[in-house]
Order: sequence, then C-alpha cells, then structure tokens
Amino acid sequence: MSAYIAESGNAVKTGTTTLGMKIKDGVVLATDQRATMGNLIANSHVQKVYPIADNLGMTISGLVGDAQLMVRYMKSQIAIYTMQKGAPMSVETAATLMGSIIRQGFYLGPLLAGYDKTGGHVFSVDGAGGVIEDNYSASGSGSITAYGALETLYKPEMSKEQAIDVAISALNAARRRDNYSGDGMLILFIGPNGYEWIDQEAIKVRCEELGFKYPN
Repeated sequence: MSAYIAESGNAVKTGTTTLGMKIKDGVVLATDQRATMGNLIANSHVQKVYPIADNLGMTISGLVGDAQLMVRYMKSQIAIYTMQKGAPMSVETAATLMGSIIRQGFYLGPLLAGYDKTGGHVFSVDGAGGVIEDNYSASGSGSITAYGALETLYKPEMSKEQAIDVAISALNAARRRDNYSGDGMLILFIGPNGYEWIDQEAIKVRCEELGFKYPN
C-alpha cells in the first residue's frame, strides 16, 4: 500500500513513486527518495529499490518498517531457495512468494522485477497479496502521475539508456505533482549479467540534458 494508508500519523512512510519497466535486455526499477511522517518530510535519502538476488530486485512503498523487514525476509528466503535448488529463483516464483508474505499483514505496495531464463518480468503486488505481471507498472502516491509519462513514453523494446530517460521523466512528473514524492532518484537495471546501479552523477547529468533540475 502507499501513502494513502490511514495509519498513525507518527508512522514513517515512503509516500513514494516507484516504477518498473520490462525492456529489450532486462528490466529497470526506479524510485524517488523521500520518506514522510504526516506532512513532515522525515528523510530525503531513503533507499526504495533493492537488489534481493543477482537476478531480482524490488521497490518499496508503504510503511518503512514493514518495507525493510520485507527486503530482509525476501533476501533470506531467496538465498535458501538458491542453495537448495542449485539455481536462481524465477521472477514469478519470487513475486508469488512476496504476495503470500504480504497477506500476513504487511502495509506495502511493492514492485518486483528481474531477469530469468524466460527473460525480463515486472510484477506488482497489492496489499491483499495479488500478483499481476505487466510490461510496466508504478506504485505509491505519485503513481498516477508517473503512469501518464509511462503511457506516453514507454516502448517494449527500449534500450537501457532509453528506459533511464523514461524513468527520469516519470519520476520528475510525479515529484512535481505529489507532495509525498521527491528529492533524489535511484535507478537499478537487471539483465542477463545481473544487476547494475545507474551512477548518481550520470542520472544528474541526464536530468539536466532532459531539462529537469536535480533534485527537483
């Protein structure tokens, strides 16, 4: 779930805009970095996208404590599975596992994406544990605005570089219209050779080239 959760005003939430895209040679996950507590900006440097295996990554939106616990649990379960099976966990299996965990009472709306022997995949997982695959998805309080950019700019066979531009544009649109999204940007690429963080300086330079200020 996103910043719309009507929990205690003292709970730290990611608010958030997170997005995932299936592209030509893998997937891209991207997020802003703002955390809120009611109307207060609690932190401007929150990590909301995580590699959870060499071939898998997830974004977080919702309550920060639940999100951090979910990341730790997914990492441990995937590591155990990999040791037992002698092979990486598939993206669909990881998404199904996450959906089962969320049904136990986590206030989250994550995205899970990755690359396996069948290619790249992007899944959204809702607060009731529902798992849906799509070419692209967004979550969090800024997702509606981000979807506008994704609908306009997304192409199924985009290169990594083109996908980075789309991610920057979608996050910029969300940050300009959603109070709970903002500050930095994190972008993670996952492909056949594992995961790769997009360099922060490269993101800043590309923002300027696209005509956006960083941070907004």
